[in-house]
Amino acid sequence: MKRSPNVALVRWMARRAAAFTLATALPLYAISASAAPAPNHLKEVRVEETRDGAQEIVVVGTQGSTYSARLEGGGKRLLVDLAGTDTAKAIEAVTPKTGVVGGVMATTFGEGDARSTRLTIHLRDKVTYRIRPDGATLRIALSPAAETNAAPGSAQAKTGSDDGQLSHVKFDRGSGRSPERILVSVSGSPTYAVTQLPDKRLRLEIRKTRVPESEKRTMDVASLKGTVKSISIFDDPSASAAIVEVSRDGDSQGSVSIEDGKLVWAFDAPTGTVGKGVRRTVTVAREEAPADVPKIETSIRPEIYVETEKGVQAGFTQGVAGQVGGENRRFAGRRIDLDLKDADIHNILRLLADVGRVNIVTADDVQGNITIRMRNVPWDQALDVVLQAKGLGMVRQGNLIRVAPMFTLQKERELKLTQQKQELELAPLETRLIPVSYASADELQARAKDFLSPRGSLAVDTRTNVLIARDVAGNLNHIEELVRSLDTQTPQVLVEARIVEATSRYLRDVGIQWGGDATFSEATGNPTGVAFPSRAGISGGNYDNLTPTAGLSPFQRNIPNPNFAVNLPATVGTGQGGALGLSFGSIDNNFNLGVRLSAAEASGMLRIVSSPRILTLDNRDARISQGTLIPFSQVSAQGVQTTFQEAKLQLLVKPHVTADGSVAMHVRINRDEPDFNQTSARGDPTILKREAETDLLVMDGHTAVIGGIFTRNTGRNLDQVPFFGDIPILGVLFQRRRASDSRNELVIFLTPRIVNRAEALGR
Repeated sequence: MKRSPNVALVRWMARRAAAFTLATALPLYAISASAAPAPNHLKEVRVEETRDGAQEIVVVGTQGSTYSARLEGGGKRLLVDLAGTDTAKAIEAVTPKTGVVGGVMATTFGEGDARSTRLTIHLRDKVTYRIRPDGATLRIALSPAAETNAAPGSAQAKTGSDDGQLSHVKFDRGSGRSPERILVSVSGSPTYAVTQLPDKRLRLEIRKTRVPESEKRTMDVASLKGTVKSISIFDDPSASAAIVEVSRDGDSQGSVSIEDGKLVWAFDAPTGTVGKGVRRTVTVAREEAPADVPKIETSIRPEIYVETEKGVQAGFTQGVAGQVGGENRRFAGRRIDLDLKDADIHNILRLLADVGRVNIVTADDVQGNITIRMRNVPWDQALDVVLQAKGLGMVRQGNLIRVAPMFTLQKERELKLTQQKQELELAPLETRLIPVSYASADELQARAKDFLSPRGSLAVDTRTNVLIARDVAGNLNHIEELVRSLDTQTPQVLVEARIVEATSRYLRDVGIQWGGDATFSEATGNPTGVAFPSRAGISGGNYDNLTPTAGLSPFQRNIPNPNFAVNLPATVGTGQGGALGLSFGSIDNNFNLGVRLSAAEASGMLRIVSSPRILTLDNRDARISQGTLIPFSQVSAQGVQTTFQEAKLQLLVKPHVTADGSVAMHVRINRDEPDFNQTSARGDPTILKREAETDLLVMDGHTAVIGGIFTRNTGRNLDQVPFFGDIPILGVLFQRRRASDSRNELVIFLTPRIVNRAEALGR
């Protein structure tokens, strides 16, 4: 009897499948069962040169791990232990030819979960080191230590000193882009480890170290709005270790280094943050896939990536990988080899189900043959390719996979969606009263209408500020969440301005007046001795009727003496300066000389502080002013009219509270005052105007200097009699000197404060 070709093919495939299952699947099961993957695999260790000439050891793994570090051998070896870490492959020893690093060697200890890898770093010289986690990478920066400082842990580690002591813990806030730092002063050779705890806490354990009672405390630094929120210092007697525990904001792991004999724990700001306390985005509604609708797939686990051999790629697929499949899928199934020709699709699916230990059910319309040749591919990737090649899809339910043509599954999905849409249209409606406290219900109504179904409605009761919503329960929940997110207190900002004006003046005035008379005549007994002129008289020609003449001898005919020959007095008077009068004369009153010295010096300082302040809502204009109206007379054809000019102190501001809690403001400040020292012809005072207008951004509670004006007027005046005033030494008898120095400084400070920060911003 002649065998049918189909029967022979089926028997041949069965034999090949049985052999394949025994030869490949069972060893793979054994390997998979015996080799539990370690949490972290060390893939590469390399040494890099930094810009400042130091060296950095880069340790690349598959994920982050807990580490500890210590110096040994008099500072000639740095040991870094990585907990829960093994090596994905043999790590070759690294031996740089130059630099402080002599060599790096990785060694793995332990079994299973107790595995750890030690990096032994041989050093050519004493160094300071800094360890910084960077995702799955650990960076160890090494730089030569100063000659005056011993390498941390060198001498004490050699002699095996007693336990160290934690003497002081200090928090350095940092500024600008510099990180926040925790400075831990420890005696001895500190050996430390950093452990991650729940609730965003980190623990620095300093082994063989005691904490004195005076240092056991908790520092609350949350008010500084940084990464670190609190720092707790205590000891663990069971482990003989000092503990520094940090509560932080974000996911910064920090980096620990030894600098100048201190442990420095540095924390960078979380990546992508513009400022601390930024309001989080709230999702109030999300379109979800309809329940009970099967998800059609062509891959068992699209989230697991399969790594191919580096640099190996089929020539005809290079450059077109993105065109096949359209997804960057990941696979993690056991690797298998397949070499089948014209194999029935049902037998191939059975084979893959056996390898993957899953249950596969095929529909009646799944049929056809396929030729496969695959080497070292995950079984789930092979299943994905087979389904795509035959236009099939699958629906998973636990470990049960149903395979059917794609158009069949798509029709089932569309039918299920239509059914759910009908159920939604028939779902019962609910009516909810949603109160609005701070916002306007009319404004929220327009935003909430987007969540309504065609059957829903939304109304507003203006008297009670309540939204009346009617719709299915799911849409009402979305509307209520939207209202709760938007209905928050409007921030109130107290804006305080300080206008400080300081004025200092200095004036010095020194002058001289002198004059006299001389008489030559027969009557006085001293004629000139000539026929002409037989009589002569001389006196000063500058008469000053305001100058006191008390004590001065009268001139002939009772004219006050003297008429000044040099009249350059300083400005003196009641309450200002001083003067000294001298008179000299002969017995016969023929010769008289009068001298008057005057001098004045004045200095003064004036400081004026104006502090207007006003409270306003976010994005609202506010104004506060105080002043006086000054009358001015104007003459016109209608007669004398009186107008008023306002001289006032005024603050105009419009604040806006940003998402990170800062305050942006448009501000205008005026300070006008009358100056009665400078008046018009009618005696009306001039108006001194001072004004500043600007836009600025200031952190809540901080003070900014928005502007300042500094003026200085200096003067030196010299009045003298020509020619005589230039004579050395004697020239001072013909001079008046005046010096003045006037300084005026105006500075404007502005401080905004959000008075309801906790209620409005939630912090």
